[in-house]
Amino acid sequence: MNHKFLSKILVSVLLTVSFIGNAQQRTLKVDVNNEITTIQPTMYGVFFEDINFAADGGLYAEMIKNRSFEFDNPLMGWIQPNSDRHSLNKGSGIATPVKYSGSNTNHNYCRVNIKDDKGYTLINEGYRGMGIKKEAKYNLTLLASQVSGNINKIIFQFIDKDKNVLGETSVAITGNNWKEYETQLIATKTEAKAQLKVTFEGRGEINLDMISLFPQDTWKGRKRGLRKDIVQLLYDLKPGFLRFPGGCIVEGRTLAKRYQWKKTVGPVKDREILINRWNTEFNHRLTPDYFQSFGIGFFEYFQLSEDLGAEPLPILSCGMACQFNTGELVPMEDLDPYIQDALDLIEFANGSTETPWGKMRSQMGHPAPFNMKYIGVGNEQWGPEYIKRYKAFAQAIKEKYPEIIIVSGSGPFPDGDYFEYGMEELKKLNAEIIDEHYYRSPEWFRENATRYDDYDRNGPKIFAGEYAAQSVAIASPDNKNNWECALSEAAFMTGLERNAEVVHLTSYAPLLAHEEGWQWTPDLIWFNNLESYGTPNYYVQKLFSTNKGTHLITVTENGTPLTGQQNLYASAVKDIAKKEIILKLVNTSAGSQRILLDIKDNKMVKKAEIIVLKNDNLSAENSFSTPAKISPEVKKIKLKKGNTQITVEGYSLTIVKMKI
Repeated sequence: MNHKFLSKILVSVLLTVSFIGNAQQRTLKVDVNNEITTIQPTMYGVFFEDINFAADGGLYAEMIKNRSFEFDNPLMGWIQPNSDRHSLNKGSGIATPVKYSGSNTNHNYCRVNIKDDKGYTLINEGYRGMGIKKEAKYNLTLLASQVSGNINKIIFQFIDKDKNVLGETSVAITGNNWKEYETQLIATKTEAKAQLKVTFEGRGEINLDMISLFPQDTWKGRKRGLRKDIVQLLYDLKPGFLRFPGGCIVEGRTLAKRYQWKKTVGPVKDREILINRWNTEFNHRLTPDYFQSFGIGFFEYFQLSEDLGAEPLPILSCGMACQFNTGELVPMEDLDPYIQDALDLIEFANGSTETPWGKMRSQMGHPAPFNMKYIGVGNEQWGPEYIKRYKAFAQAIKEKYPEIIIVSGSGPFPDGDYFEYGMEELKKLNAEIIDEHYYRSPEWFRENATRYDDYDRNGPKIFAGEYAAQSVAIASPDNKNNWECALSEAAFMTGLERNAEVVHLTSYAPLLAHEEGWQWTPDLIWFNNLESYGTPNYYVQKLFSTNKGTHLITVTENGTPLTGQQNLYASAVKDIAKKEIILKLVNTSAGSQRILLDIKDNKMVKKAEIIVLKNDNLSAENSFSTPAKISPEVKKIKLKKGNTQITVEGYSLTIVKMKI
């Protein structure tokens, strides 16, 4: 038997027995009138990184993999079932990648040679297949030019694994010059693993490029836009900010492979693709077909931030490649172009249309500024070299844009030499916000609910930029989004909220994961080609974010904040706009706890709402088959003048909402 699992059961049983044997009512005093500090609108946000097929194959609704033949293997993702790629004398045709002349960012196109009428076909496999829904419409575009012969028609079909046709359309090809063609397929059946079959009428040679396929029903109906169901889950979080594009994706394994925002704006067809730094990072999940098309670039990130009502928080390379890989450095004397990228990004986001980068933003469809307030310098860098580079960035940014708030980093760990050095040096530099990351065990999160109680109220503010409880070990492929992890994060988050004077931004990480394309677990939202769902961790984040309030108030027991005493954690806020008092209670014990709420306020409305997120099994998870297994339940209670008794169930997050 698994001794670790057995010990968890034993602890749970002992806690239950102990509680039953000593069950008593606990009195919590909620001081409605003692407003400690304001809750920042950015208190709870989301962090997006292109890991786990989060962008291509996920949020970005493109269904064709390697649409412009730019992968290292230009025909990766394309199947030629009836072609002999070694001899034109055997197959009915062949597709061959061809390089454009000149120095284009789009380097390759595909030349198809059709030899006979036997039915040469190309098939695109999509991102682990293509999810199509019955009667839904899918818009297809491509670039094509005739080279020789009489190929005048291209037929496109959705097919399933048995080659059954699930939708069909065609385009008539005319002329020897490159031309864009558009058509539409309507699916006749719902299928998670469809593929796109391409056949040709006639013989000869034809050039193809940018074969692209999107559902018509995208977020806000935008052409070539974002996947609607995934954005809806993000929107429902009501995030205060969106941090992008990473994460380690910012750094690159080498500086040449770092994320460069200027290469992600302008026409999508001109954005140069890059192999994703997570493609072969983990031996347990090698994904050599993982590339970045940058169909979601910095313009789209800013646009998504605006859609979500979230502050954009871009993070830029500081001239240091990932220190877990090469750690390559730009010499200080060569750092200016990196700093200029930061200054130009601020102009792109906020500049008038008379400025070069403001004009670019306007040409892309957004004349008004995005009103960016934050910018991050580096991701998880550490050591003296980072401090030197941060200092240079901060000086240049503040000289030109003093209103911009700069986010700095404290390294990849929440403690140890790297962390201590970084925090000490950044405090000396009067850093405004320091980004802290913690991937730790559920126990760590429960035990560290007091982490910020002793932080200097006059020092740098804190951004809890990446965190998630790891059920097995950091980066283990066996980590689960189970209830113990989510409940432990909730306990920790009461500590974040209780210290809102110091903690100004927080976000779980990673955000998204494809069911078949992931590299890292756990993750907040899981999706496949047709569906998506929120984990228990997602619902914890949602309950905190949608109930963050405007002002922090105190909730105490015998004059002491609840930080895990008898497995009970708590925080309380007031929402001036909604005229609400919101109490968050986390019970990490198996038994229920009887609570008497002492609320000395005669203006309380008699009815209150209680939202409960719970499960009796700490190993329970949500899934595609049971996406709402652990999800909030709402009920009403009556408040008694002065004191109200409630029961906080075992293994639960309970939100009590009381109207003033």
